[in-house]
Amino acid sequence: MAQITRPAKPRTGLLATDGKPHPLQDTLMAVALVLGVLSLITAGFTGLHLVASWAGLAGVLTAGYGQFISVTTRERFGLVLALGASAIGLYFGMAHGGLFGSFGGFSGG
Repeated sequence: MAQITRPAKPRTGLLATDGKPHPLQDTLMAVALVLGVLSLITAGFTGLHLVASWAGLAGVLTAGYGQFISVTTRERFGLVLALGASAIGLYFGMAHGGLFGSFGGFSGG
């Protein structure tokens, strides 16, 4: 009956199962989500391909590193969503003109 006298573990949040703070992982997740949303929104506009592609690339790299050091399921879930949004924004940004845009009147041929 010793388990009755022990205090219950405090709830730390949805799917944060270890009960410890992870400020670096949470910051990476938040930055990756912001970059993913930014690249996904700007991917819809052809003229903003530079913003979409650079934000998407930064989001993919940030989310990838965050995934590498993540600890809890909550962090991994957010990072996978950010990675997907960043990748879609990066792909559309690359399709609309790429990371550096067009170089003046160069037509390539």
